Amino acid sequence: MTIASMRDDFIDELGFELDDFQVDAIDALDAGDSVLVSAPTGSGKTLVASYGVRRARAQERKAYYTTPLKALSNQKFAELCAEHGEAEVGLLTGDASIRPSAPIVVMTTEVLRNMLLTESHQLEGLGVVILDEVHFLQDPYRGGVWEEVLILTPPDVTFICLSATVANASVLGEWLRSVRGGLQVIVERNRPIDLHHHVAIVRRGDPSSVLVDLLDGRSISPEGRRIDALLRSSRRSRPGPQWQQRRSAAPSPIRGPRRTEVIDLLERTGLLPCIYFIFSRAACEDAVRQCVREGLRLIDRSARRRIRAIAEEKTADLGDEDLEALGWHEWLEALESGVAAHHAGMVPSMKAAVEQCFTEGLLGAVFATETLSLGINMPARTVVIERFSKYGGSGRATLTSGEYMQLTGRAGRRGLDDEGHSVVVFSPETPFSDMSRVALAPPPDLHSSFRPTYNLTANLVGRFDRPTALEVLARSYAQFEADRRASPARRPITETLARRLAVLEEFGYVKGWELTEPGRILRGVYHEADLLVAETIADGLLEGLEPSLIAGVLSAFVFEPRRARRAAQGHAPASKGRRAPVKDRLGQQRRAVLDDRLGALSLLSARLSGIEEIHLVPHTKYPEPQAAASISAWARGASLSDALAIVARDAGEVAPGDFVRIVRQVADLCEQVARLTDDPGVSASADEAVRLLVRSVVAHLAPTFTDPAQAGI
Repeated sequence: MTIASMRDDFIDELGFELDDFQVDAIDALDAGDSVLVSAPTGSGKTLVASYGVRRARAQERKAYYTTPLKALSNQKFAELCAEHGEAEVGLLTGDASIRPSAPIVVMTTEVLRNMLLTESHQLEGLGVVILDEVHFLQDPYRGGVWEEVLILTPPDVTFICLSATVANASVLGEWLRSVRGGLQVIVERNRPIDLHHHVAIVRRGDPSSVLVDLLDGRSISPEGRRIDALLRSSRRSRPGPQWQQRRSAAPSPIRGPRRTEVIDLLERTGLLPCIYFIFSRAACEDAVRQCVREGLRLIDRSARRRIRAIAEEKTADLGDEDLEALGWHEWLEALESGVAAHHAGMVPSMKAAVEQCFTEGLLGAVFATETLSLGINMPARTVVIERFSKYGGSGRATLTSGEYMQLTGRAGRRGLDDEGHSVVVFSPETPFSDMSRVALAPPPDLHSSFRPTYNLTANLVGRFDRPTALEVLARSYAQFEADRRASPARRPITETLARRLAVLEEFGYVKGWELTEPGRILRGVYHEADLLVAETIADGLLEGLEPSLIAGVLSAFVFEPRRARRAAQGHAPASKGRRAPVKDRLGQQRRAVLDDRLGALSLLSARLSGIEEIHLVPHTKYPEPQAAASISAWARGASLSDALAIVARDAGEVAPGDFVRIVRQVADLCEQVARLTDDPGVSASADEAVRLLVRSVVAHLAPTFTDPAQAGI
């Protein structure tokens, strides 16, 4: 089949006319160029990716589809299987492997980076790489991975880079051309469905909430101006010391409606279904409970039957004890009322059920954290934003134009809605003038967050001579931006590399420009604390440990205390009455050994931090041992409820979804240890730990762990 006939067939199968930007992108691919497609959420960027995959297969070459999120990878995997057949499509997400040798493979971006660094044989015959959500390259923790992929991929591979709308797409395209050769920048700024911006308010003396327009064309709406003026006047009429105002002030003339009032308003005005964004997991759960408590029923009996069938299917493999620990009955009651929460604290099977119910049009409202706006395909008629500010690294701040665009990108279902709707719940802390300024602001610029890690440094030393390695770094987007700015305040990337090399030399991982044996271990460690993990292996901290204790020690690299709270999250029900002390299944001797090894790890971390401080390298993340007993107990067969109780005792309550993610990440580290250590005993124990960890709710909806030999990574 010729490319021309394949293209005709592809377009005929769509059954609708392509947008101009889609035609331009397809033309660019047929001309042999790579493309950067910058367009709003929901505009149809992925159609270009679908064509790229079909084109590669017509040329009998492989197609790799990379995403920043495992959930998005799973969704893409299902879509491509439906389009091309299961035998043609594989999945690699670091902790999962299905048909890794298939001609089409969906993977997280880190997996492709790792394949490139190890020069995997799987790269042979690769024709196209799709980098979905390429704007993730500005992510401060993971963004450098995208740059490494773009720099290290063989030059004959075509790239399809899909990005949210960014202001400096032409600059990004200029850099991409410098590292990839021929590339065309395709920019689409118009949404496929018009977005109507509202604010939900309740006027004093009026029992009902109403929607008022935020914008009038390209400026604040007249009603918004009046409300801002009314509130300013109201504040001026209430003078006096700040401490007196709470007692003496008259009620505000405008307030924000409660959550159930907003849902009722949207139901009355025909604006359901909605995604209701709340920047707190616990608040999402509270909102669901509030809706159920106040008797909201947003669906009919037939929808309830279908919801129950989906919920039972997605959780069929979970035992009664796990379901009880997850609060399954309360969760199902809410689903059958037409409302649900969606956040990272939920276990994957429950999130998958919510996603399927919503995409089938069975739910009226999903209360979600902002992670739902990142890639997962769940469009709604309306998006609600409960607050126009959120907490960040420097306290509470107003949403940026990029954040507002990302959240409202889910509003409007193509083919179902004439227009999408954005509803901000009024709060006196953010005037209409500020909200309208953000809503009308241009998209943000995209900037690099790339920095050489210890792992990348070791791989550069192991793979290239020094001049070539420096040339590779000089091709990074970070260096490109630094050169454009010509700013002496920004440290050159090569200087950062030199500082990390100095640390590695002190620890004996490199000698000059040569890797030592520990350095070869470091090449295969993929973790934000890569050097500390390698030192843990090289220093023998895992020697002589049984599988459960290896898992406990490695949990210190994964656990994040900020995720543990003293108030319950997720679906874990609060304890009723006084609970008997939970048994951790470890015994005194195992606990003593675990504490000893964790203490040694803490000393190792302190030594590393001291050397990093001398060489002006940012400190490696300190190990956090608070979940070690819980993870060890889980590996020894503890139930989910007991494992959650142990970590609650030691660190604060952890949501079930967070616990599942911690266990999977520990299992991934165990797999790396088993592969990298030269101690047969440690290798066997770490390998066994993977089997013990990945069971029950952790194994549910998680394909088997990657066999590195089979996957070629």
